[in-house]
Amino acid sequence: MVSKILAINSGSSSLKFKLFEMPEENLIARGQVDRIGFSNAIFDIAFGDQKKHQELNVSDHNQAVQLVINGLVDNKIVQDLDEIKGVGHRISNGGEKYEKSVIVNDDVEKTIDKLSALSPLHNPVNLLGIKAFDKLLPQTPQVAVFDTAFNSTIPPENGLYAIPYEYYKKYGIKRFGFHGPSHLYISERVQDLFPNADSKVISCHLGNGASISAIKDGKTIDNSMGFTPLAGLIMGTRSGDLDPQIIPFLQENEGLDAEDIKDLLNKKSGLLGISGVSSDVRDVEKAAKEGNKRAELAIKAYVHRIQMVIGSYIAELDGVDTIVFTAGVGEHDANIRKAVIENFHYLGAEIDDGRNSTSEIVISSDDSKVNIAVIPTDEEIVIARDVFRLV
Repeated sequence: MVSKILAINSGSSSLKFKLFEMPEENLIARGQVDRIGFSNAIFDIAFGDQKKHQELNVSDHNQAVQLVINGLVDNKIVQDLDEIKGVGHRISNGGEKYEKSVIVNDDVEKTIDKLSALSPLHNPVNLLGIKAFDKLLPQTPQVAVFDTAFNSTIPPENGLYAIPYEYYKKYGIKRFGFHGPSHLYISERVQDLFPNADSKVISCHLGNGASISAIKDGKTIDNSMGFTPLAGLIMGTRSGDLDPQIIPFLQENEGLDAEDIKDLLNKKSGLLGISGVSSDVRDVEKAAKEGNKRAELAIKAYVHRIQMVIGSYIAELDGVDTIVFTAGVGEHDANIRKAVIENFHYLGAEIDDGRNSTSEIVISSDDSKVNIAVIPTDEEIVIARDVFRLV
């Protein structure tokens, strides 16, 4: 039976959506509401060969969801809301409670809210999306698809932190890893593209938020994010890994409290913090080319951290068959990809400059001993598959 499934990705000021026809996985419509909470918000929707764009005032996520529903009905993408058989939501952190997707009920909502302590920038707005759809589609099943689920196979020796074990038992403090739907999608696509070289995969999800996963035989054995999405790589505004002693040092010398520290490390650090220019790689690269030394330093540090993680994962995997770049930066920035791979020539990893410049799927040279690929991620189809399976 054909079902229409809606996949939702809620951010603090945005709501992205895709409507699929399942099980054929036909994309019927896609779009987003951007700048939620502003008077000049944007609503884009694309279906068939049509694209529509609106600028209007969108006060909150409830209004954003109403826009999405109206867009689907007014454009006759759905004739009746009952055609939508399920709504899937990307949820940042499922903790140890959820190692797979679940149908949302009151207990699930409460747990997602409780886990906001682990993912304060994401879980609260993910929950807003669920509540907003529940008001407009109260009879439609909703499914929570967790960023942490695909990483639940990280073994304890890779996931535990070297703090008193009692805090793991009491609070579940460990490395959860994130971007699970994206890394799962990449793992599956690699199996299609390189069936003879899919057992040792390093998936680089490089966007404003960024993580790298080490995937062995289709299962995650490590992920650069940690207890929260703050850990690991240098990101747009997030610091990534740092010496934990820096935190009390700044508290004592700058008079900062816990909320100030969270704000500093999540919203004022990363590329923005080093460059002083922007959290967007494109802006920082442009400034670097124009001679801005801090911007140049930011790009070098950004690339260096990626290389460090890839290098450590090559050791964990005992080699590598395929390195994949995905997400906004990974899919579109040829300079970053080239700079990252330059330190792995000793492995026989070689990029073809022509293929790289056009972001072809396979960008490794014919002589490369490692497959290097650019694969556009599709977290929404992973969400839709789980919704269809459950409902």
